[in-house]
Amino acid sequence: MDETRERAVTLDDGAQLWTMSSGPTSGSPVVLCHGGPGLWDDLSSIATMLDSTHRVHRYDQRGCGRSTGPDDYRVDRALADLDGLRRHWGYDRWTVFGHSWGATLALAYAWTYPAHVQAVIYCSGVGPGTEWREPYYAESAKRLTPRQQERRDELEQQEERSWEEEVEYRMLCWLPGYADPSRAEAWAREAAAVPFEINWRANRGLWTDRPDEITLATKVTAPTLIIHGEQDPRPLANVRRLLDLLPSATLAAIPQAGHSPWLEDPTGVSSRLRAFLPAHG
Repeated sequence: MDETRERAVTLDDGAQLWTMSSGPTSGSPVVLCHGGPGLWDDLSSIATMLDSTHRVHRYDQRGCGRSTGPDDYRVDRALADLDGLRRHWGYDRWTVFGHSWGATLALAYAWTYPAHVQAVIYCSGVGPGTEWREPYYAESAKRLTPRQQERRDELEQQEERSWEEEVEYRMLCWLPGYADPSRAEAWAREAAAVPFEINWRANRGLWTDRPDEITLATKVTAPTLIIHGEQDPRPLANVRRLLDLLPSATLAAIPQAGHSPWLEDPTGVSSRLRAFLPAHG
């Protein structure tokens, strides 16, 4: 039976996480972890690609979007939240999909709770270590005009921004993530206009507490699919390093796609997900 259900799930410390579940209740379960940190679920398109055959769960992470909770922004707490959702829905094992920061979260969940992970999908992450930073910032800068860079920096330095300024600031920050320059601004503006506050405390706390993937990724035993847009300013070369660290990983590079590859090549992403999940999901 197909069932779409939106609800708040209360965790052990009183945090309430917004969740959305779709697809057949008998389907193999998949959970989708959004990026940020400090943002909100934007993975409805991924859910649509999967929920004809899988039971798909999305959620806003603690203190983000529609979710509440005590301000505990450590990776261990984020992992406990995710496993709390697994227990709430009654699964022994599930597939964990993560996008951007969520890719790091998914990988960390797989080495922390290996008995509960059927497979991992690591989408548009940054890869291990910090070597991604310099090429990422350099490539992002090249995709903005000097005036756009100046305006972004000007807005960033303001103590307060109006809502219109906030949308403009987010748009300029996220604009370089798209490969298609003819559509990048429209996509970035649509994402920027979502009426939720960015949780900067979560952003700072979780990035500061980011785990050492170089050491810990070798502990991931689950089959792992790495999806990465070849035109994502986060360099594919650094993400490729995970292939040497993860015992059972394959790479699906998406040509002519950026940080949200399902927008720019939905057919390519969908086909790779469907080819991977029947064997492992």
